[in-house]
Amino acid sequence: MSISIEEVLKIASLARLELSEEEAKNYSQELSQILDYFKKLESLDTSDVEPTFHAVRLETPFREDEVKEFEAKEELLANAPELHERSIVVPKVVKT
Repeated sequence: MSISIEEVLKIASLARLELSEEEAKNYSQELSQILDYFKKLESLDTSDVEPTFHAVRLETPFREDEVKEFEAKEELLANAPELHERSIVVPKVVKT
């Protein structure tokens, strides 16, 4: 499966990237090779393969979630640049 230079330039535009013609040509070839590889993978028979989340069975390194009291609240709040009641005020990061 090949990806045209025009498709690469359209994707780059959507991602707000500027590519030269040479870069677009290189990406077109590289992406086409990647898609060709996936096409080969589609031909594999995986009907007898059980679905897995990880290729190697490992025990989870994560602990169970549990509520714990934070013991240094007052010290933490004392270092905050601005408070509202007992919450730290932070700058707005989402524009509407």
